Amino acid sequence: MDTKQAIANRIIELCEQHGLSINALANQAGISPSTIYSILNNKSKNPSVISIKKICDGLDITLGQFFESRYFDSIEQEIK
Repeated sequence: MDTKQAIANRIIELCEQHGLSINALANQAGISPSTIYSILNNKSKNPSVISIKKICDGLDITLGQFFESRYFDSIEQEIK
């Protein structure tokens, strides 16, 4: 799994845990749904830390809590 997929999986997991749709999360985070969908669909080549931080704010969690997940434990090395 690469970093982009791990981020997408984590967003989906958190939405399910909080009972939120992607649109509801976008509204709470103050970003457009298309920004989140581009992260989820791997169209965003490099999701910004600011976007992830806004998502965390919308979920009322810290960046540390976002990245504290099994998804980030086995990420492939990005430098090849």
